[in-house]
Amino acid sequence: MSTHGTMPFHLETERLILRPWAESDAADFCALLAERGKGTPTVERIRTSIAELLAATETTGIALLPIQRRDEGDFIGYCGLIIGRSTLEEPEIAYELFQRAHGHGYATEAAGAVLDAAAATGRKRLWATVGTWNAPSLRVLEKLGFERDHVSTEDNGEVVWLARSLP
Repeated sequence: MSTHGTMPFHLETERLILRPWAESDAADFCALLAERGKGTPTVERIRTSIAELLAATETTGIALLPIQRRDEGDFIGYCGLIIGRSTLEEPEIAYELFQRAHGHGYATEAAGAVLDAAAATGRKRLWATVGTWNAPSLRVLEKLGFERDHVSTEDNGEVVWLARSLP
């Protein structure tokens, strides 16, 4: 277990609400993952994934949260903290949005709220890992004050590791 506090699991910004997963998110989560172009997972598989995410949140005190637009109430993606390629002490920030939600500043807005939530836990640094091909995501992270640390090579290509100190 981490020596850090538990992050808030309900975050609000001017335009967005980040909240815990619900089983009713399964169909939207399937559709989001299908946009990756690697097939569509079954709704049952995604329900299992949601249960696993909720269990991990209980254990770790950090969370990947669904994002919904405040006015429209629609699911547009997720953002939060994960262990990923890092550690619970210095987790990764992760986000993914529907293509229709790209270019509106939602990722930057959601990730900014998650940064504040991470800082409130007492953590001193966060990581992000992004494929070198993903220029829009790299721009989001740079806007949020992440700095390139190094590049690694994985089976699916080069990955940029970025870090950000927290106040």
